[in-house]
Amino acid sequence: MSIVLEDLTKRYAGHPVVNAVSLTVGDGELFVLLGSSGSGKSTLLRMIAGLTEVDAGRVMLHGRDVTELPPARRGVGFVFQSYALFPSLSVAENVEFALAVRGTPKTARRRRRDELLELVGLAGLGGRMPRQLSGGQQQRVALARALAHQPEVLLLDEPFGALDAKVRADLRRTIREIQRELGVTTLFVTHDQEEAFELADRLAVLSFGRLLEAGPPEELYLRPETEFVATFLGTANLLVGEATPQGVRVGPVCFPLGTHAEPRSADIVDTTAARRVQVLFRPEDVAVRDSAEEASFPLLGQAVVDQRAFIGSFERLRLRLPALPGVRAIAPVVHFGSDSIWIEATRSQDQARRFPLQTGDTTWVGVRRVHALVHPGLRFLLLTDGSAPSRAALALGGELARLAHARVAVLAPGTEPGEEADRRLQEAREQLGSGVASLESRTSGEATPAAVAEETSRRPCDLVVLGTAPRDGLKLAEDVISAGQHHLLLVPPEAPGRAPERWLICVAVGEPGKADVSFAGRLARHLRAEATILTVLPEAARLDDGAQTERFLASSARTLARMGIPVTTRIRYGGVRAEILGQLRDGGHDLLVVGSPLPGKDGEIELKGVVGRLLPELPGLPLLIVRSPEASS
Repeated sequence: MSIVLEDLTKRYAGHPVVNAVSLTVGDGELFVLLGSSGSGKSTLLRMIAGLTEVDAGRVMLHGRDVTELPPARRGVGFVFQSYALFPSLSVAENVEFALAVRGTPKTARRRRRDELLELVGLAGLGGRMPRQLSGGQQQRVALARALAHQPEVLLLDEPFGALDAKVRADLRRTIREIQRELGVTTLFVTHDQEEAFELADRLAVLSFGRLLEAGPPEELYLRPETEFVATFLGTANLLVGEATPQGVRVGPVCFPLGTHAEPRSADIVDTTAARRVQVLFRPEDVAVRDSAEEASFPLLGQAVVDQRAFIGSFERLRLRLPALPGVRAIAPVVHFGSDSIWIEATRSQDQARRFPLQTGDTTWVGVRRVHALVHPGLRFLLLTDGSAPSRAALALGGELARLAHARVAVLAPGTEPGEEADRRLQEAREQLGSGVASLESRTSGEATPAAVAEETSRRPCDLVVLGTAPRDGLKLAEDVISAGQHHLLLVPPEAPGRAPERWLICVAVGEPGKADVSFAGRLARHLRAEATILTVLPEAARLDDGAQTERFLASSARTLARMGIPVTTRIRYGGVRAEILGQLRDGGHDLLVVGSPLPGKDGEIELKGVVGRLLPELPGLPLLIVRSPEASS
């Protein structure tokens, strides 16, 4: 193999921007790293080149461990997005530069220079200065310069990012032709999916520093294994369904299953949990028909054409379909409070001419082919230190995990490996008993916040369950919720181990409030709980018409009702703390849900406001703190 990466890791301020990435690239292969901005792909490339220091792991190039070698001794050529040409040197001098610093004789330099300028389509332009070239021509010079010293590995970091579409397309073809002619192993970084599909022999998808999947482009597009890859590579229709012996069921509709859905992780042992699947079908797999009788494939129902767009050789449709009973749509994202789901469809212009549709028309929607992914479900991290609060957290967290079919990890922080650690974990496993979808356990010598940060960077979780005494647990709660992107459930020692049945979800009108409702609903629907959504407004707001608040609460109620959760809404006026406590007393609620504040400039979350004032007043009552996307960004 030309490139072998082993658990490559890079952290900035303790945060992993490249997280234990392992990857192999074959001799002569053009491999594409694809990811959105901030996914760690450029950092990974710079680590391979030796331009960024490696914190952990190894870089092997053609069988040599180059992890500690300087860039000049690694045998790599690097092409930057910004061209990085020397403005005071001519095109010819730029191309010759890498050879000149290596002491290559002048005759050999000129011969190599002329070969490369002809290869990249710039023969005869060696005397020009970089400022006299277009952006595309400057990038061709940068490519020729990177190839001048005949590197064993060519690295390209979003080289076409600053160019227009036509130039990008021309350069893609140039890169591919040159790479095939020279047979040089190439690693190409991009956020452009079309670019990745056109260039890659194989590609890998990165997200938040993690390598999620790698394989041929068509394999990842048609048969992805993860929700992120399914929705990131092209447009996706993704619904939660169920695998049955007869096929895949989406609400009342059954599709014959041609893809066998196996759990990706060996720790998933519960066969009941493995039956939940995510059903993927691409827009080109969607068919529209004038009548149900014309369809020879399963029908999702009758939809309304919400949007129609002409996209050159094909037509794009967005179809609004009544919500399917018991079905949750993942993509396209359902509007908050909507009673419908959306389906993306594409068809050729020939099909569009034979069966024309306009915005507002109705049509029957069927699906020709589906692919099933194992539903990852929720993942809980339960913390234990052997205390009474942690035993209460294990009892409640374990019961929630069983009902929600969640995977569970038990972490004992502040405990070095040994008999005491083994005893503590064994007690936790015995207390949890059986019935969870999966169970793993480990110890950490770090204090609780650092242990949680390390564990969640290794394997993200949805919910951390922490036992805490109400009067002294605020600082620990702040540190734990600041340690990752998870939500936090605080469990006092008096909390019963049974699942809460009457939830009070306290929200402010706005986007963070939507996140509070959505995650609470995702968890509550498994517990057959009922919910009250509460908004507290100041006394002065009694004089307003309250239309915006009413609309928000109505949308929130529809969102939970679509999940099968009985829901009521309340508006109370006065101080936030007093009104929440009043509603808790009046409604007999057994769990409180609040939103997390936004992090400060240091990235830490302070809970001294509403949460800090409420926590001492909640004896025996669990508190769920939900992080909104705004708090996680």
